[in-house]
Amino acid sequence: MKIVACNSNRPLAQAVADALGIPLTNASVRRFADMEVFVEIHENIRGEDVFVIQSTSFPANDHLMELLITLDALRRSSARRVTAVVPYFGYARQDRKSSPRSPISAKLVANLITQAGADRVLTMDLHAGQIQGFFDIPVDNLYAAPLFARDIQDRYAGRELMVVSPDVGGVVRARAIAQRLNTDLAIIDKRRPQAGVSEVMNVIGDVSGRDCIVIDDIIDSGGTHCNAAEALIKNGARSVSVYVTHGVFSGGAVARVAQAPIESMAVTDTIAATDAVRNSNNIRQLPIAPLLAEAMRRISEESSVSSLFC
Repeated sequence: MKIVACNSNRPLAQAVADALGIPLTNASVRRFADMEVFVEIHENIRGEDVFVIQSTSFPANDHLMELLITLDALRRSSARRVTAVVPYFGYARQDRKSSPRSPISAKLVANLITQAGADRVLTMDLHAGQIQGFFDIPVDNLYAAPLFARDIQDRYAGRELMVVSPDVGGVVRARAIAQRLNTDLAIIDKRRPQAGVSEVMNVIGDVSGRDCIVIDDIIDSGGTHCNAAEALIKNGARSVSVYVTHGVFSGGAVARVAQAPIESMAVTDTIAATDAVRNSNNIRQLPIAPLLAEAMRRISEESSVSSLFC
């Protein structure tokens, strides 16, 4: 078993390698003067079970090209099997035609990863579950729900909780947490007039006097979560905390979260934290390396991955 780290989140790759007790494979992922990506593997990987760890986060196109070229290099080096470990799958929000003459970019990226040489994909909290069907190779989609549920139980024990979905599309994800915590579920009725802009219309459910836990898969500009927190407080919520799997934090998102009535925001480290995130007073990261490492071990040993969430 070999682990190759590209450049998007090397701290996570190192943490996974440490959890498995395996050193990272000696490889170079660098650029020529004109910014073309060049990959070279400095170890023999013939016949090996190789895992490539790379989130396609900002800059998404550069990190995607790193992943594709690394997969091609491994395929041409006669690896027995290559698994693309993509903790954050970029382009996942483009999973359907949202308007006339628009692309389904998630399907395109799935095709690229497959054609580049991946034999299977390991990812986490896909924005839409149907993206698994975009691939013609096996896909293991891990869930942050058990990690979130344990952290909520530790931090909010004894408080009267209410799990909240920030939109109708996230109800299944939020309900899974609510069932684990044996608590009620509320829903934000949200309208998105254009990409990156959201407006809260209604809060479905009685949140008065409750400590609300908003569950989501991605925070990008932060508008959805900040607007949701304000709406919940206006409807009588005692406090609002947020749990998100992928912390994209584009633009002034960190500053926006700092000014919002959000007691605490927890994100996993699928995306490497920026200095702004690390220095924030109300944002913290939850490590996913143990979960990724266990899933990779099970894939290598041909044992069940889904039983991790039973």
